[in-house]
Amino acid sequence: MILFPAIDLIAGKVVRLQRGDRAHMDVYNEDPVAQAISFREAGAKWIHVVDLSRAFGEDEEACTANREALAGIAQLPGISVDTGGGVRSLSDIEALLSIGVKRISVGTALVKDPEFARAAAERYPDHIVADVAAKQGIVKVNGWREGSAISADELVAHLAGLGFRHLVFTDISRDGMQTGIDADAYRHIAEVAGFPVVASGGISSLADIRALAQLGDETIEGAISGRALYEGAFSLEDALAAAHGEETAC
Repeated sequence: MILFPAIDLIAGKVVRLQRGDRAHMDVYNEDPVAQAISFREAGAKWIHVVDLSRAFGEDEEACTANREALAGIAQLPGISVDTGGGVRSLSDIEALLSIGVKRISVGTALVKDPEFARAAAERYPDHIVADVAAKQGIVKVNGWREGSAISADELVAHLAGLGFRHLVFTDISRDGMQTGIDADAYRHIAEVAGFPVVASGGISSLADIRALAQLGDETIEGAISGRALYEGAFSLEDALAAAHGEETAC
């Protein structure tokens, strides 16, 4: 199982939100590249970077600062970057690929622009990731601020039919809250998709990571961890070991 330490960006700073709420934001580092280097030194091979400024439609200065930070992270040797936030067009995808990003998550556009979603899956099958976030089973879009009329099950089944083979599923009610994971929810989404998914939201302990890893590679491709890492609930070294089914010495 891949363990993705998360870097969420607003105006070029590393932040974490609670349940995606911009009003409840903590700043953890003002140097995203330095943060990525520390993750790499701890053993990470992948980093999940979210451009929240672009997702929230913030001003050009904030978006430019984030893009510069993302480019700096993507160019670090030994690190593969999975990114998302405000990806709305094929040109957005091409721009991200051009700076060295390996995977690109599409969220809101999956619902708002189904023709784009179809084209992205057809043109970039190895690079595109469906980013589905839901609360009480209903998909949320536009930085999780807006509800939709579609259930997570319905959308995931549709995306699988389009050819998506990578999917991040976020349980919004647990994201940034360190309340623990709902393993059954991820098992269910993987069954609907027909391929393993990346779990996001609520990881609070090494036990959560082990529980996801124990679901097996046919269910869980990876897991994203943010606040728990930044606030010292566990070390990245121990999280990586747990993701690989290993135990670390006390």
